[in-house]
Amino acid sequence: MMRAVCVDVPGGPENLVLRSIPRPIPKDGEVLIKVHAAALNRADLLQRRGLYPPPAGESDIIGLEVAGTVDGLGQGLKGNWKPDDRVMALLAGGGYAEYVSVPEELLIPVPNNLTFCQAAAIPEAWLTAFQLLVFIAQVKQGEVVLVHAGASGVGTAAVQLARLFGAVPVVTAGSREKLQLAEKLGAVAGYNYKEESFVQGVHDFTGGKGADVILDCIGGSNWEKNVSSLAVDGRWVLYGTMGGRAVEGDLLGKMLSKRGHLLCSLLRSRSLQYKADLVRAFVDRALPCFSEQPATLRPVIDSTYKLEDIAEAHRHMEANRNMGKIIVTVTPQSEETP
Repeated sequence: MMRAVCVDVPGGPENLVLRSIPRPIPKDGEVLIKVHAAALNRADLLQRRGLYPPPAGESDIIGLEVAGTVDGLGQGLKGNWKPDDRVMALLAGGGYAEYVSVPEELLIPVPNNLTFCQAAAIPEAWLTAFQLLVFIAQVKQGEVVLVHAGASGVGTAAVQLARLFGAVPVVTAGSREKLQLAEKLGAVAGYNYKEESFVQGVHDFTGGKGADVILDCIGGSNWEKNVSSLAVDGRWVLYGTMGGRAVEGDLLGKMLSKRGHLLCSLLRSRSLQYKADLVRAFVDRALPCFSEQPATLRPVIDSTYKLEDIAEAHRHMEANRNMGKIIVTVTPQSEETP
C-alpha cells in the first residue's frame, strides 16, 4: 500500500484527501519510482475541479512531475536503470503519491548537484517551455520572445531557455518582485500588466517591430494586446487559457494583416513517442546546463509543503502568490543535497 492524494468529489482544495491505496505495479517497459518530491502545476488545479481529466488509461491521481529513486523494474526495459537510481519523470498523472509507475522513456537522470526538490521542479515545467520554444515556435537566435507569467514555473524556465538558445526574452508579470526575479534569470525587459501597457513596452523595446514569438498561457483576455505586440510573420504560441477561452472581435482579420501564426499546444495529451522525443532532445540540449559550474540553468523554487499539507499548497497557487515552482515533499530526504 502507499499514501496518495485522492479527489472523491471535484471542488476546492478541501476536497484533496490523503489516504492509503494500492501501490502500482510496473508494466512492461515501466519503472516504479519511490517519490521523494512532486511539484504543482496549474493543470492540477483544473483536474481537482473536474475540468481537466487525465488521458484515457492514465492514473486519476493528480500530479504531472516527480523526482525520486528507482524502486522496481518492469519487464522488457531497454535502459540500464538500477534500484536507487536518482530520477525525475514527466507524468500524465499519479504524482501526488509515494510511488508512481512510469514508462522508461519519460525518465530523466537527476544531475548530481540537484536535490530531489530541485529536480521535481524540472520535468513538466521545463519540458513544456522547451517544447514551446524548440518544437512549436522553432525559436531562432536574436528573436524577441514575449513570455507571459514570466515568474511562473514555465515562465522562469522559458526565460532561461530563451537565453540559452540566443533569443531575447521579455516578460509580463503582476508585481515588481516577479519582474525582478525574471530579470535576474535573464529577461532583458519586464512589464507589470496591472500598471502599464506591455504592448507599448514591447513596441518601445523592439523599435516598433514587435515580438517574434509570444508564449501565452492567458488566452482570451489578452488576445488583442497579443496581436498588437506580435511582429509581422510572428508566432503566437497558446498553451493555456487562464484569462478565458472566448474571443470577441476581429481576431482573424488582425492576425491576417500581420501574417501571424497562431500555434496551440498541450503536453499531457501527447503520445508517448512525442514525449520520448521531447525528453531526448531536452536531455541532449538542456540537461547538462544544470550541472555546469556555475549552472547556466537552474530550477526556481517558491515554496515547499508536506504531502499532508497539499490543500495549502493548492491555495497558495490559486492566490497567484508563487514565484517559481511549488514543491510537495513526500519523504524527509527530499531536500537533502546528494
